[in-house]
Amino acid sequence: MIEMHLASDKETLGQQAAALGAQAIRDEIARSGEASIIVATGASQFEMLQHLVAAEGIDWSKVTAFHLDEYVGLSEAHPASFRRYLRERFMAPLNNAPRFIAVDGEGDPQEAVKQLNTLIAGRRIAVCFAGFGENCHLAFNDPPADFDTEEPYLVVTLDEACRRQQFGEGWFPSFEAVPQQAISMSIRQILKSELIVLSVSDTRKAQATKDALEGPVSNLAPASILQTHKRTVLFIDPPAASLLSRK
Repeated sequence: MIEMHLASDKETLGQQAAALGAQAIRDEIARSGEASIIVATGASQFEMLQHLVAAEGIDWSKVTAFHLDEYVGLSEAHPASFRRYLRERFMAPLNNAPRFIAVDGEGDPQEAVKQLNTLIAGRRIAVCFAGFGENCHLAFNDPPADFDTEEPYLVVTLDEACRRQQFGEGWFPSFEAVPQQAISMSIRQILKSELIVLSVSDTRKAQATKDALEGPVSNLAPASILQTHKRTVLFIDPPAASLLSRK
C-alpha cells in the first residue's frame, strides 16, 4: 500500500517530502553511524531538494548518496545531465558534502554498471527519494519494466513517451537530441530501500498516478510495483491527484 499525503502546492509538497526523508537520514545515522540514500532528479525534485539540503541536524559527511539514473553518452557539461543536476542542487549547497556515487554514462556503460553494482551491493538504503514519469516509469524503467532482474543497475532503452517527456520539460533542444539509452537503477534495487519518498506534481502526471495507486500491479505501469513495498510515502499536489477515486 502507498501512503498518500495531498499537499496544497509544490512548495508544501517539497517541504513535507524533505522533512520525512531528512528524519529517516537522522535516524539511520543515529542507528548505525552512517546512512546510504538514493537521490533523484527531474522537475519533481526541485522543491524537495531545496528543503532537504536546508534540513538541520544531518551530518552529511556520514552519508553516501547514490542516484537513480543517467543518460548513456551524455557529458556532465550538458544541461540535462543528472549528475550535473545533483552536483549543483544537492552537493554544492552542503558544507559537509556526502560521498556521491555518480552514474557516469559517458564511457563504457556496461563497465559503469559493473562498478555501480559492486559499490551498492549489500548496502542498507535508509531512504530513496524518487518520483515517477508520465508513462509511470520508475527511474528509467519504462514499460514494460523488468520486475525480475536482481542486478542493481542496468542499461535500458528509453521509450518514446519517456523521451518526449524529457524534451517537453525543456532539457533538450529537440526530441531527436534526447538519448535513446540510459543507465538505470533496477526496480528490485529500488524496492530494497527501507523508505521510499515520492514527490509527484502537475496534471501531466495524473494518469500515471491513477495507474500507480489504483491500477493493478503491472510492468506496463512500473510505479505500480510500489503498492507491494513495505513503506512508500507519496507527496502529491491536487492536479496530479485529480483522477484518483479517493483523495
